Amino acid sequence: MARLTLSEFALKMSEIMPFIMREFVKTQANEFYKLKVTLPQFVVMDLLNRLGKTRMTDIANSIGVTTAAMTGIVDRLARDGYLVRIDDTKDRRVTKIALTKKGAYVVGKITRHRRDTIIKIFGMLSQRERETYLAILTTIRDRLKNRE
Repeated sequence: MARLTLSEFALKMSEIMPFIMREFVKTQANEFYKLKVTLPQFVVMDLLNRLGKTRMTDIANSIGVTTAAMTGIVDRLARDGYLVRIDDTKDRRVTKIALTKKGAYVVGKITRHRRDTIIKIFGMLSQRERETYLAILTTIRDRLKNRE
């Protein structure tokens, strides 16, 4: 393959990545639809699954939304039985949220489906290609984290 300038690389990536992401999102969207959750709702539930009982403001800050937007997401998730609000006994101004068993089930189901999709897509590559791709993504993630 001929050497590409950074600009040529960016152009090729902007052509290739949307196609790959569309394929991935398409399969994920079907799973969200079946389970009757939205992507923002899943993001909240996934964070709660990893962090445990957490303050609403911390989740809002973590995903970059306002507390008002977080309240709407949490209201719908609580209404549908995916999470519960827990009042802080030490500070009445603080409300924490936690996943219910139903919420944990949904997170597990979507996570397994995501893993299966990744296996299907990356199963087309050799072991060496997968390891190289993972190493590159890990490097990018680590450098982005160090910028923060």
